[in-house]
Amino acid sequence: MTRTQHAARVVLLMAAAAALLGWLAAHAAILFPDGLRYIGQARRIADGSWREGLVGSVDHPVYPLAIAAAHGLVGGESPEAWQAAAQLASVLAGVLLVIPLYLVADGLFGARVAWLGCALVYAVPLVPHVLADVLSEGTFLLFWTWGLWTTLRFLEEGRFLWLPPTIAFGALAYLSRPEGLLLPAALVAALALMPLLRSTRLNWPRWWAAVAFLVLGPGLLVGPYIATKGGVGTKPAIQRLLGTAPKSAADAVERKRPLDPGQSTAKTYLLASKAMAEAVREAVTLPMLVLAAVGVAAGRPRSRSRVWLFLGIVIVAALLALIRLHATGGYCSGRHAMVLALILIPAAARGLDTILGALAIPGRWLGLGEGRFTAGPAVWALVLLALVGRSGKDVLAPINGEYVGYRGAAAYLREHVPAGARVVDVTGWSLYYGERSGYTYANLIEAPADPDLRWVVVRDGHLRGPWPYCARLRALVAGHEPVAVYPERPRPDEAQVFVFDLKAATPVGAVGRRPSPAHVR
Repeated sequence: MTRTQHAARVVLLMAAAAALLGWLAAHAAILFPDGLRYIGQARRIADGSWREGLVGSVDHPVYPLAIAAAHGLVGGESPEAWQAAAQLASVLAGVLLVIPLYLVADGLFGARVAWLGCALVYAVPLVPHVLADVLSEGTFLLFWTWGLWTTLRFLEEGRFLWLPPTIAFGALAYLSRPEGLLLPAALVAALALMPLLRSTRLNWPRWWAAVAFLVLGPGLLVGPYIATKGGVGTKPAIQRLLGTAPKSAADAVERKRPLDPGQSTAKTYLLASKAMAEAVREAVTLPMLVLAAVGVAAGRPRSRSRVWLFLGIVIVAALLALIRLHATGGYCSGRHAMVLALILIPAAARGLDTILGALAIPGRWLGLGEGRFTAGPAVWALVLLALVGRSGKDVLAPINGEYVGYRGAAAYLREHVPAGARVVDVTGWSLYYGERSGYTYANLIEAPADPDLRWVVVRDGHLRGPWPYCARLRALVAGHEPVAVYPERPRPDEAQVFVFDLKAATPVGAVGRRPSPAHVR
């Protein structure tokens, strides 16, 4: 293929990605809760609080910087304006991601399936939903994938000129999310193992120069940030994963479910391994995993052994990190496995092409080959239609649609609650959209002592939950009926959100299904 043909494919893929992500962003029911932190950090940066915005916040600064820049284009100070800026930054990164993703897929599995590898990435429901939300994965994956491509070029060619961009992209990935350090760390590990295998060795002067550069380069670029911040990351999750902070309490809110009394370490890691497998399945999907195994086997001869040594290190390290994340914090999700998805899904495209190409059928049956079946345009059209039919509904589902009730609660707060009143909402969603202040999970313990506290926003799951904060919420609203319920008639996958007025003498204006007495007793 010529460069013009490659470029045409990339442009078409970017246009399709822009259309998909733009549609999803426009149909987002509510932003993901982590987005509240990123937008708050971007606001501090936009207000000139550079030190607090860049270093003093728990999240790394690249995505908040992108939000602040996008806000300059979007304008406005409403919650919706800041959400639009955050989504614009994320969607733009998601569209630009096509370029390095195509290059990686082409380098690993060939130009024949590079376009399909990209298309399949965006056909997995999790990926476009994350990229169209207000999350830092978009900017992280953009820089990570560029760094992955330059790393593969260095490993294949052995040319030193690929190391500076590898370090630069690795630093940008780290400044987006702490796991960006995996890129240079995996390359250093690969270099350490290369001398052990004849097929992976570099000549010694080049090997020493590469090791020195990969050790000193990241230190010079991100060392000052790490020193100022006081560690690789101040997120509790990364600290627990690295062992610099204790594990989450047995009934900590971040756990998907509380630990069983006396639960052994072996059982904890067994459950963590199952959770890791589920996270990978969500990020890649089971059919893609099966096809990826075929694709890796078929694609390995295209590249040198050191490329696959490096990719093996990345995959194993990512899997172990997911297990550790769940074992120490009680959760891991498909979002945390997206690095694996960007490798395994293009491999699945190679596997699909291998299977179709192995079919020996005379003639040109839906293909363009002579005397043998080949995957021509009609075949690929059928494949894509099958994929769209299988996952199209999930891909196009509204982002965070199950929590749309918080938008109704926010509208109620704007209409009925004075601007200076304090409101309890552990999620922070109704406070953000309703432009009110109050108590979230971080300071919920202070709420019962507030004599002026009047309003509580809570969803049905929190009134039934086993965690301590759920008990506090039940105690706050005990004996009260909600004055508003959103949505009034929820779908099976929607949470119902209640607004309580603790000062109301009698229940007024209650609508829809109310929480049972057992929930608020």
